[in-house]
Amino acid sequence: MGSAIAARLAEHGCKVLTSLDGRSATTRKRAAASGMVSAGDAEIANADIILSIVPPGEAVALAEHLATLINRSAKKPVIVDCNAVNVETIRTIADVVLSSGAHFVDAAIIGLPPKPGTTGPAFYVSGEAAADVTVLGELGLDLRRIDGPIGAASALKMSYAGINKGLTGLGAAMVLAAVSAGAADALRDELALSAPHIHARLGNALPDMLPKAYRWVAEMREIAGFLGDDHPAALIYEGFARLFEHIAADVEGAGTDAAQLVAFAESCKAKK
Repeated sequence: MGSAIAARLAEHGCKVLTSLDGRSATTRKRAAASGMVSAGDAEIANADIILSIVPPGEAVALAEHLATLINRSAKKPVIVDCNAVNVETIRTIADVVLSSGAHFVDAAIIGLPPKPGTTGPAFYVSGEAAADVTVLGELGLDLRRIDGPIGAASALKMSYAGINKGLTGLGAAMVLAAVSAGAADALRDELALSAPHIHARLGNALPDMLPKAYRWVAEMREIAGFLGDDHPAALIYEGFARLFEHIAADVEGAGTDAAQLVAFAESCKAKK
């Protein structure tokens, strides 16, 4: 997502800086292909707008690092946190950022990474400083302002992801259980007859999820935190976190479950 957003901004004439210290050769090539320019910490701290787009488990640490840099800088940029974190986490991040004197915007990216010829994904922003990033709408992003405080955009992201990725997690769990019990073909055929929209969705969503499963672990736990410890459904998302943790380990290991999910998805595509 980060490199695709950078490419969209660069296409519209924006100079996009990024830190590549300690990054792999593959990451460096992807950054260059996206039009990003390698920069040191001081140069990044001197940017007008800083977009934080990282796995949710790294969002707080990045905010702390940025706040340290900005404390040493005379310029105070706008930091836009675009990560899939819950409302409590985004408020913690906001406190860290605001303590440095920087401005802060809560953002939620909903949709697939931008591609040539498309307008998406939707880029929702909230908080008092949201007006400070209207230029992003002029630089190719589908900017949508929510009339709400810091936390409103993150609440939208948590709610949407809880439904969207939760359905993928539910499908993956039940497909694997059906395969184990010898009912996968029957499940596929019944879905095709009585729930064709779910049948079609699983054909695409299951293989698409596999390389992302490791990132979804922390996101599911953020959703559980969004619901709160006392909410009975929080246990569902902790369960999804453990499921995606298992799938991520399988993808890196034997690949047995991953192969079963891909095979089911391919059979769905073949049987329309």
